[in-house]
Amino acid sequence: MGVIGLLLGIAILIFFAYKGLGALPLTLLAGVVVILTNGMPLWTSFAEYYMGGYVGFFKAYFLIFASSAFYAKLMEDSGAAIAIGYKFIDWFGKKRAVLVVFLATAAMTYGGISLFVVIFAVAPIIMVLFREADIPRRLSVGVLGAGAATFTMTSLPGTPQLTNVIPTKFLGTTLTAAPVLGIIASIMLFVMCYVYLVWEEKRLRAAGEHFSYIPGIDPSIYEVDRDKLPNAALSFLPLVVLLIMIITMRSIMDSTALVVLAMFVGAALAYLLNIKRFKNIKATINTGFGGAISAIASPCAVVAFGTLVKNAPAFQEIVAWVLSLQMHPYVLATFATAVISGITGSSSGGLTITLQTIGPQLLETGANPAIMHRLMAISAGSLDSLPHSSGLFLMLSFLGLTHKEGYKFLGVTTVIVPAITTVILVAVCVAMGI
Repeated sequence: MGVIGLLLGIAILIFFAYKGLGALPLTLLAGVVVILTNGMPLWTSFAEYYMGGYVGFFKAYFLIFASSAFYAKLMEDSGAAIAIGYKFIDWFGKKRAVLVVFLATAAMTYGGISLFVVIFAVAPIIMVLFREADIPRRLSVGVLGAGAATFTMTSLPGTPQLTNVIPTKFLGTTLTAAPVLGIIASIMLFVMCYVYLVWEEKRLRAAGEHFSYIPGIDPSIYEVDRDKLPNAALSFLPLVVLLIMIITMRSIMDSTALVVLAMFVGAALAYLLNIKRFKNIKATINTGFGGAISAIASPCAVVAFGTLVKNAPAFQEIVAWVLSLQMHPYVLATFATAVISGITGSSSGGLTITLQTIGPQLLETGANPAIMHRLMAISAGSLDSLPHSSGLFLMLSFLGLTHKEGYKFLGVTTVIVPAITTVILVAVCVAMGI
């Protein structure tokens, strides 16, 4: 009954997310189902587990959300983000808007900006590029997912994303573990995602769909005379400085502190370089920081549900069942990671639980730790992106989209493509005995 209730809770999340229900009521409803079917104390489960996860995520990431939202608002109100968007058009042309946003997102996340943060910096560029190319806004979430939650999160050697950091703590590996395998995986992920996105762009055009702005925003902020925009080179400067700080200082500072510091430095530069362009700096500050509250609410709720699930007896039974399967070490490691990441809606959560539970046993099998690291990281980035994933709620809500409108594109780029990549690479590694 407990396992059925857990699966039913996740099904409720997915079904009502498609119906447009928000993350908070969704997770509370699904949480009640999990609690009742697992015989858990109602008040304790919500007060300790659910709220523990909610507050824990808020505490860990609020400063990142706040600094990022403020930075993005300064770039937007100054016109710098739009200037960058137009410069990309000059370089690559309107026809390659999908590729430009894909690469821009990938560069930012490989530089250290997390999935939860990159949306703030990329959204203004999407508004300009997708409008100029007349690409439906709903495709943008697929492009964002491909750039932020695939190869730069899991497979590209050296990426500072948490999914690549966690295995080093349990397997004794480094961030550049299995570089050849990682590069091959990155190429596979990039090519499959890009081919799919270009195909979808053509299909949506043929269906007569067009670009539309995010509901509730003032379109005039993106419809300006290019001659009145700030200098493009100076507009790039805050972003370049931000990336340089993250890349060069990540070995001497806590990653969260570094991102916050870099965002505020970028924000300060964006302000100083365009100080005369801000008509109402107080409104910019209030709107920028205020946006962080609404942006972090949905991820907090989904993480809270995941924390509640992890404390359910049925979850422990599922973990025990997965770990009892007699499989090749690579198959067991990737299968367990994918399943647990899917249940928790988190690649980092799935990896941590899997490695905490069977990390020592995996090392005792004699399997190559570096190969294990890379395969587990890639598999963690597959089922973690099911519709109840916290990061997806943020991207969709920020771009004014529902699951029904945008999840299809995310499902292909962040679930199906990584899953296919994992299966192929595991099969090859097992067959070659590496």
